[in-house]
Amino acid sequence: MTVRYFEDLQQGETFKTPSRNVTEKDIELFAELSGDFNPLHLDEDYSRRGIFGRRVAHGLLTLSIADGFWMKSGVFDGTIVAFYGIDHLRFTKPVYIGDTLSAKITIKEKDERGKFGLLTLENDVMNQKGDTVLVFDALLLLKKRPPQAER
Repeated sequence: MTVRYFEDLQQGETFKTPSRNVTEKDIELFAELSGDFNPLHLDEDYSRRGIFGRRVAHGLLTLSIADGFWMKSGVFDGTIVAFYGIDHLRFTKPVYIGDTLSAKITIKEKDERGKFGLLTLENDVMNQKGDTVLVFDALLLLKKRPPQAER
């Protein structure tokens, strides 16, 4: 895919990402990495008695997968300078082992920041049924087109 700088992206532009399956191993590794050993994620008997009826993925694992979608989309290859923040984050449905996630990413706002540009990306993360499981706005600092890289 062609490198796309801040100037190349348009407000309202939407991208669909490739999908990714959530595995039991993902949940176990995320628990190890984060230190979040809540039995809701790791203990089938405990989870069966809870509000979801079975084990669920960590919300922050789902968010981390969404972060990976930005790169998998190919749109931001080589142009992300920094992850600036998150606004309006909501986990709207549980993510279960075996769910397949993908996202629709929409450029909500563009803001000039001197040497860089700030993009606000509206993220709608969905499962294989098309149900939204996570919504949030991500703010990414992006490279601007270098003078020698004119189209």
